[in-house]
Amino acid sequence: MQTTRPRGPSDFLDGQFLVAMPGMSDERFVRSVIYVCAHSADGAMGIIVNKPVTDINMPDLLVQLDVAPETDAIRLRERVGHMPVLMGGPVEGKRGFVLHTDDFHIAQSTLIIDDGICLTATVEILRAIATGDGPASAVLALGYAGWQAGQLESEILANGWLNCPADPELIFNAALDTKYERTLRMNGIDPAMLSASAGRA
Repeated sequence: MQTTRPRGPSDFLDGQFLVAMPGMSDERFVRSVIYVCAHSADGAMGIIVNKPVTDINMPDLLVQLDVAPETDAIRLRERVGHMPVLMGGPVEGKRGFVLHTDDFHIAQSTLIIDDGICLTATVEILRAIATGDGPASAVLALGYAGWQAGQLESEILANGWLNCPADPELIFNAALDTKYERTLRMNGIDPAMLSASAGRA
């Protein structure tokens, strides 16, 4: 049985992107694209999908976590060497969160978000990815972004974030350095014309 949440009111942003605006005051989130995994009256949680962890790659991480033996390093590079390891956010930075397509579920552990996207935060999904039995598309993030009740809404009203529909192709695309611009262009915004006074979608 897969874990799922009741759908909330339409003003909740589950399954949407948050795009940092020029007015973003928190330097940790400058030029960030965040996929919102959960949003309710109690707060919100999301994963930054365009910032890489620069000092480790997926094959080495799987070996370090004892998910796969070091003797499998070459096979792992062929299988998951393309999969980015993301800096998912400043909260619980050593914990792994896997955003993935809905063709893979772990009972009581996989959260269905929206539009074919799921979140799993157990080592079992890493083992499945290492053996080639995991989801068709996935990204691993270390840490997440979190907001207390009302905090995200206040940041959006202060022009810190633009919220817009998420594109699964952009979530899983490994070209991280262009995701910010592509997300803006996908929503009809020319990044060069963006100003600190930009409104919300």
